[in-house]
Amino acid sequence: MLFFATIAVAQTQKENIEVRGNCNMCKMRIEKAALKTKGVKYANWTAESQQLTLIYNTKKTNLNGVAKNIAAVGHDADSIVATEEVYNALPACCLYKTVSKH
Repeated sequence: MLFFATIAVAQTQKENIEVRGNCNMCKMRIEKAALKTKGVKYANWTAESQQLTLIYNTKKTNLNGVAKNIAAVGHDADSIVATEEVYNALPACCLYKTVSKH
């Protein structure tokens, strides 16, 4: 009688990426967008450091995929910039870009 043992190799990785935002509503939007990304197990954003800590399955997604989903809700993430249309639709408390006065 033969027994075969299967060993699952963990493909989970922890990373921090920079995500712009400034309030608790931003936190909710950023974390929700990250968690909607297939393969993301954990997401926690901190306003003070502008850092999103992720735990994700590297076989199901990558940081670029997570950043695209976050940009789709109006927040710049890991060098991927939200479109002006989506950004302008954010509530006033979530607007984080500075406008230079001439």
